[in-house]
Amino acid sequence: MTVAQGARRTAVQVVGVVALAVAVAAFLSVAAVRHGFFDLKVYYGALDFWVHDHGEIYDYLKPGTQYGFTYPPFAALVMLPMAYLPWPAAITVSVAASVVVSTVLIWWLLDPVSRRAGWTRWFALAVALCLAAAYEPMRETVNFGQVNMLLLFLVAVDLLRLLPAGNRWAGVGIGLATAIKLTPGVFIVYLLVTRRWRAAFTSMAAATAATLAAAALFPDASREFWTSALWNTGRVGELAFVSNQSLRGVVARLNPEHPSTLAWLALVLATLAVWAWRCRAASAVGDQATGLALTGALMCLVSPVTWVHHLVWLIPGLILLVDNAVAAPARSLRRRALAGFAVIAYGLLCSRIVWAWEKDFSGVDGFLGSNTYVWISLALLVLLPIRRTAAPAGLPGPGRAGPTGSAVEPADVPELVEVERGTPAGERHRVGRPLSVG
Repeated sequence: MTVAQGARRTAVQVVGVVALAVAVAAFLSVAAVRHGFFDLKVYYGALDFWVHDHGEIYDYLKPGTQYGFTYPPFAALVMLPMAYLPWPAAITVSVAASVVVSTVLIWWLLDPVSRRAGWTRWFALAVALCLAAAYEPMRETVNFGQVNMLLLFLVAVDLLRLLPAGNRWAGVGIGLATAIKLTPGVFIVYLLVTRRWRAAFTSMAAATAATLAAAALFPDASREFWTSALWNTGRVGELAFVSNQSLRGVVARLNPEHPSTLAWLALVLATLAVWAWRCRAASAVGDQATGLALTGALMCLVSPVTWVHHLVWLIPGLILLVDNAVAAPARSLRRRALAGFAVIAYGLLCSRIVWAWEKDFSGVDGFLGSNTYVWISLALLVLLPIRRTAAPAGLPGPGRAGPTGSAVEPADVPELVEVERGTPAGERHRVGRPLSVG
């Protein structure tokens, strides 16, 4: 490519990114709901009540609402500096933190795809960030002032960077995320199921140490959380509310007055069985990125409450769908199917479609429509391809990074090989070839 051609290509890409950013901004001006950093106000108010008014943090309720601080005491310790910030500064820190960690996470997942496909790397990242801004769970996370992306980032540090490299600190991020909010503890189960014993025990030790440190500093708050606040489900919200896109929400919407706990537990057990089978297969070939995506989908499904903004945990799965589509042979049915799955899932997760049944989720259309995001989570859990990195001779094998390579893939960005369902270990099917890297 000549200098002139390169300049023209860059100019076209800049114009494309600007046009996409304008289109996303216009979409957000119409589609995005302004929540006024509601959840952040709950955290901020609870910390102010705790630090400056000398009240108990779990006694605080946001005025006029039933919502209070629901996270473990270690989360209060992490958020404690917020009590000394003015409100505008707290908003700035919340938004900036979400943007920074989202950018890094998307870069980790997307950069190997862009290098393998020969895409301009800054352009691929810029397009991805614009699309992420339009993604309903992401915009809800930012508008509520939620911590979802920070927790996902802590988990991804372990699974995408430290664990594949054999780092002895692998598991600390998962442990800290679990101490901040209990639901990421499912990734400790992932480490146990995939026999990553050292990382599993490291994560448990980190979660325990963080919890004990908070208990030593704040014994009253810790006692109240573990004996009372944790079990007060009324502080969380209505299970049948359409924003609850978990299996528990599906069951609750079938009978809001008397949701069947037995039916929910049966669905959870079946989902766990599928997840464990698929995660073991992914781990066997070193596919930690797919392990992250599958476990994120599982967490959304089995958690009693999965609000729409929690579905940022599906982002790795959506990016990996694109990755697998790009790796598939050109013009193949596989490429079209994976790309179509990614486009449809992303489009629905931007659309606010479930809110069409906010007031009435009865009937067949209500059952199908009000649970749309649950069906997407289930589809990702069952259909997301498992692949291994086919490392060239002399490079580290699956799941290990080279001296200067990504922990997701080695530095030379080798091709991907899918492990077909039911295929014995060692017999693998090639689904793509290396593409030139620009």
